[in-house]
Amino acid sequence: MPVLLVVPAVLGLAAVLLPLAALFPRVDWATFPAAITSPAALAALSLSLRTGLAAMACCLVLGVPLALYMSRAPARLAEVLRIVVTLPLVLPPLVGGMALLYLFGVNGYLGAVLTMFGITIPFSTVAVVMAQTFVAMPFLVISLEGALRTAGTRYEFVAATLGAGRWTVLRRITLPLVMPGLIAGTVLAFARAVGEFGATALFAGNQPGVTQTMPMAIYTAFNGAGVTRDSALALAVLLVVVSLVILLALRDWRRREAW
Repeated sequence: MPVLLVVPAVLGLAAVLLPLAALFPRVDWATFPAAITSPAALAALSLSLRTGLAAMACCLVLGVPLALYMSRAPARLAEVLRIVVTLPLVLPPLVGGMALLYLFGVNGYLGAVLTMFGITIPFSTVAVVMAQTFVAMPFLVISLEGALRTAGTRYEFVAATLGAGRWTVLRRITLPLVMPGLIAGTVLAFARAVGEFGATALFAGNQPGVTQTMPMAIYTAFNGAGVTRDSALALAVLLVVVSLVILLALRDWRRREAW
């Protein structure tokens, strides 16, 4: 690597690291436990974890079959599907929220039908889960599809020639072979779901105890309402630490699997 590239590389690292590091000196560590255990902070924390787990389950139920199909589809079709699945990663989150609102809103294409049966999704806890699933699913699908393509189909073919049914092959051959990719994708999807903000803000709103997740509570605090700024800062630091712990745990687990 040319020496001249070291400077922009260091600046790039600083661009990521310094904003996050700037959070920690501003925390009043003496009041940190009280800040993250205030009723409003606990409600936001609890809702984030519950909806994050629900979104993760949705990603598994919907994303695993999709990744399986993409990994076995013809190359051109798989390429198209991969682009579609990756879209939530590159779109501004608010666009995702608008899309969900126009589909499931009271006057949306499906929302209008659901409203006839007395079902209203926007600005509810279900809407939070749907928004989180929308932005988190690509992490699971892309990770798992890559693992499936790497594993190939030769073991599945051998099992099928020995008389194993499709469900048996899936349960005893395919999924165990790609378990590292599946777990990595699941963990990343959960982390992304817990940190989701933009689509949630537009599609689910910001009602304490119903749709106010940790990112929403932080945003509200800086607008002078909801939790205190000390609690918002404590929650922000908590989100950074939790994300860091998840990534470190994932790295260590992958290293053990490699050995």
